[in-house]
Amino acid sequence: MRRVASGLTAVAAVLAISACSPAAPRPLAAAGSTAVAASAGSTTSAAPASSQAEFLVFYDRGKQDEARAAVERAGGRTVSADTKLDYLMVTGSGSGFEEAVGADDTVAGISPDRSIGFATARPAKTFPDADAFTKNPAKNTEQGTDQAEPLAGRQWDMRMIGADRANAKAPGTKQVLVGVIDTGVDGKHPDIAPNFNRELSRNFVTDKPKDERGETLDGPCEAADCKDPVDVDDDGHGTHVASTIASPVNGIGIAGVAPGVQIVNIRAGQDSGFFFLKPSLDALTYAGDIGVDVVNMSYYVDPWLFNCPANQADTRKQQLEQQAVITGMQRALDYARQRGVTLVSALGNGSTDLGHPSVDKQSPGYPKGEEKERKVDNTCLNVPAESKGVISVSALGPSGRKAIYSDYGDEQTDLAAPGGDVLDGEGTQATRSILAAAPERVLRATGRIDAAGKPKGADVVADCTGGTCSYYQYLEGTSMASPHAAGVAAILVSRFGKPGKGGLDLSPDTVEDLLYKTATQKACPTPRQYVYKAFGQTATHDCEGGPSDNGFYGHGIVDAWKAATVEP
Repeated sequence: MRRVASGLTAVAAVLAISACSPAAPRPLAAAGSTAVAASAGSTTSAAPASSQAEFLVFYDRGKQDEARAAVERAGGRTVSADTKLDYLMVTGSGSGFEEAVGADDTVAGISPDRSIGFATARPAKTFPDADAFTKNPAKNTEQGTDQAEPLAGRQWDMRMIGADRANAKAPGTKQVLVGVIDTGVDGKHPDIAPNFNRELSRNFVTDKPKDERGETLDGPCEAADCKDPVDVDDDGHGTHVASTIASPVNGIGIAGVAPGVQIVNIRAGQDSGFFFLKPSLDALTYAGDIGVDVVNMSYYVDPWLFNCPANQADTRKQQLEQQAVITGMQRALDYARQRGVTLVSALGNGSTDLGHPSVDKQSPGYPKGEEKERKVDNTCLNVPAESKGVISVSALGPSGRKAIYSDYGDEQTDLAAPGGDVLDGEGTQATRSILAAAPERVLRATGRIDAAGKPKGADVVADCTGGTCSYYQYLEGTSMASPHAAGVAAILVSRFGKPGKGGLDLSPDTVEDLLYKTATQKACPTPRQYVYKAFGQTATHDCEGGPSDNGFYGHGIVDAWKAATVEP
């Protein structure tokens, strides 16, 4: 999203970058970094006008033949059809191709098949005054002598939601599958491997060394066919998310919210942290088809910060692209939800009231340099966080306040969960972020550990129990909040799900009701206009709503202990 809160400038801008920036290895950090912007659904291309490009054409239900005819009239060709979500994969070329296809009344939207989103977390190390992380370690983060896991003392987030107690009471069952739609999962990580389902995991992306303009995107391919194995994460974001959900209680490192459930890697993100529309659609469809119970989506669809169906500031081609994003993702989300998948999403790290957006200066975010300033309103959507049927989660710091970077909104926030906030207290401290598993190869590649495997900063922790080291990293963002809610949802499915096809079934409506029922309600601050202060600057966020449902905390803070003990 790359959206900065009103009132924060220059130095403090890094505190409020959008929830969609790339994850750890990228300079931006997954949920709010300041590095390159991101998605590839831009309406321009460096390719010659005569070259063939691929597009997704979404048509009205039952109107496939009419859409095919529209494509042919525009000089294109249909390559394949997806009858589950009602769209065509087509090729076409020439100026005006998209507008010509979109002129047909049966066409709901058309988008280039290019990257259109990215992950939402950021490493604590990207913040100013990084030395403070080492000089001023956070209190109460030393290893506890009575903790089950070696690094449990550092998991303030699990104590906040009662997961440290719930682990023993209701850890979840292997019959429950949680899909991580992200940049991949390091399935060989010692603190993920016991719960990693390699057989069901899928990778729906192919690494792209360079973008359309010849600039480095994913870098050199690690696999011969540029398609990484299903147990690889060259970014680190998805591994962190998976660890928070279900790192097992195994005497190594940390424990996740639901340490007994299975993780399924359903990869839709590039190594670089960007996402493509079609892989996102494929991932959700696959989750519904294989019986996944819960999916976590810590990313949003781009290149538009806001997807507006009919913004007068946009060209017709740009409008059609945004309509395609809104329509296509909603169909995929509906498909998965109708098949029993509970959908959980990060709300975003733009430090913005999503119920009252006014100006978008950062779209389209790809290719770099295409941004323009346009007015937006509440008809414009952050996808999938504002899509129907999705449980969207805001982020909290260790004090329980809404994190400074977290998006919010009375209509948009459904739940709140710990996501970290290095500024929640005096100075800046990495340990106020969320600690979870990190791929060793990523830490080495980004210089966060030395040749001997020693961490170079307080944002990385090694647990060498038994002589073999596993690594963990502090990250913060709504990307980190969302998996806490997904883990609690997995506990509820484990407890109340009924035997079904290959596992347990519990309707998403029931899971949602139970999540709200077990959440700890938290009222808006007094006064409602909460003032954040950072580096001599301030930003004010206005919390709307009552104690049972408001823009900062939604229906409340997720509670794993209540989920583990609530009566049916």
